[in-house]
Amino acid sequence: MKEKIREILVDIRPEYDFSGDENFVESGMLDSFDVLTLVTDLEEKFGVKIDGGDILPENFGSIEAIENLIVKSGAKA
Repeated sequence: MKEKIREILVDIRPEYDFSGDENFVESGMLDSFDVLTLVTDLEEKFGVKIDGGDILPENFGSIEAIENLIVKSGAKA
């Protein structure tokens, strides 16, 4: 799942390396438009519906945080 998430992130923002430890949102790698695009892509790729209340910066700061959000939304880990 982590590799699929990383591929989606690279598709959205190919200029960044999403394998590091920095927070994707706080570091400016993802802006609010990118997060909305990411939500749509994740929902399509993993067949889940991400609740609007879960669209918070802390849920998109790392691949692990995104994976936790996807699992919470109903995907198999």
